[in-house]
Amino acid sequence: MKHALDRYLNILQYTIAALLRRRGKNFSLLVIFTFLIFVLASVMFFTTALKREAALLLEGAPDLVVQKMMAGRHDPIPLTYATRIEAIRGVTEVRPRLWGYYYEPVARANYTLMVPLAAPPPAGEVSIGRGVARSLHLAVGDLVMLHDYRGGIVPFEVRSLFAADSELVSSDLLLMAEPDFRALFNVPAAVAIDLAVSVSNPRELPTVAAKITAALPDTRVIVRDDMLRTYAAIFDWRAGMMIVILFAAILSFVIFAWDKATGLSAEERKEIGILRAVGWDTADIILLKVWEGAVIALTSFLLGVILAYGHVFFLGTTIFEQALKGWSTLYPRFRLTPFIGGGQLVVLFMLTVAPYLAATVVPAWRAATTDPESVMRN
Repeated sequence: MKHALDRYLNILQYTIAALLRRRGKNFSLLVIFTFLIFVLASVMFFTTALKREAALLLEGAPDLVVQKMMAGRHDPIPLTYATRIEAIRGVTEVRPRLWGYYYEPVARANYTLMVPLAAPPPAGEVSIGRGVARSLHLAVGDLVMLHDYRGGIVPFEVRSLFAADSELVSSDLLLMAEPDFRALFNVPAAVAIDLAVSVSNPRELPTVAAKITAALPDTRVIVRDDMLRTYAAIFDWRAGMMIVILFAAILSFVIFAWDKATGLSAEERKEIGILRAVGWDTADIILLKVWEGAVIALTSFLLGVILAYGHVFFLGTTIFEQALKGWSTLYPRFRLTPFIGGGQLVVLFMLTVAPYLAATVVPAWRAATTDPESVMRN
């Protein structure tokens, strides 16, 4: 047992010394490998965090959303439609919703204005998300000025800043009273923006949606699961686009790493020949090369993951935000809730570290099984 332990410690000591002798080559490989893992991990972490935020966002979404369509565009829906939908078997509740978007030229951001279904703020007051507060430098008690549909300025007092489990839910949100919303956007009292429909049995959602479409052909029915799948598809598409854009850089690294890992230099071949001549066996030399690769690969993996974590969850994905967010210039900045799944790290490890380690074994095995004299001569 002690002999085996001493053997491994000697090989480890020699591995560290060998890495330090070729510090220039190994350091360049470490930097490039770390950068590749940083890029891939940033895309994976950001996409997964956004999908998780979307799932949290849709947890409180209605079972069905009914919108009136005109010429292929979303149009305000008459409140009389709610009465007809309530008559459908399986529907437990229909609630008109008032919401819309407001572009703030000072902050160069789009805000979401909404009338909450329960406990709206008093007239003349608003509750705002922390993203709105940051972009307009507002605090509780300050006045926020909004332009109405005629161009006039309407002041609202900030009643509260609301927190949420996910800042994506509330970052751009302003909640206000129904009279204020209708006056600001000139929305008639007889219409709503859309209808939120609750269904008693989730398995009846497709049936109820089909009945609503049959009864009201000029409407579009959106099922909550469809919204979640749409968000997931959008985020997956953006992540895939980034990977494709970076494909050339990734391919260059793969070629570089493969060349460095598989192409033993004359110095390294001579070193292996000397080790064989002084009594090292094939297993020791393979273990030496695997440990050399493992030190570089695992150090790069650790550094790349840590840098990507900070980049995504503390710096807001600054480098890739335009490509990944798309709407970042219109949406107030928000902080993603840190979330990393074990499956992500496993996939990232298998895509980066495992191939590199595998590439170090073959050339070391070939050199170690060759006659020491011929190895040193070549």
